[in-house]
Amino acid sequence: QVQVVESGGGLVQPGGSLRLSCAVTVNIASIYAMGWFRQAPGKQRELVATITRGGRTNYAISVKDRFTMSRDNAKNTMYLQMNSLKPEDTAVYYCNVRPSPLQDEFWGQGTQVTVSS
Repeated sequence: QVQVVESGGGLVQPGGSLRLSCAVTVNIASIYAMGWFRQAPGKQRELVATITRGGRTNYAISVKDRFTMSRDNAKNTMYLQMNSLKPEDTAVYYCNVRPSPLQDEFWGQGTQVTVSS
């Protein structure tokens, strides 16, 4: 069982920045893939960004060039740096962990991000 805990959400003005953290209870360097998803009210959960074991990242078009994923293997923590935030980025952000292709994936409880003036 993998525990996944997100943090770092909050209220920010348009154009501002936030950094989300996702702490896990396993060796993050061994994880097959991790990702950030978000769900806005009344909408389906959508993919924001992913990172593979090898460090390759992939971003949704809507956040590309504004958001950046990174990992700190020593802390078993993944980050999502969000810059130039827009009101449409408002959502609950979830961290997803897939330890291997054959294992179940694990989700955190989510952290609220609100972009508003």
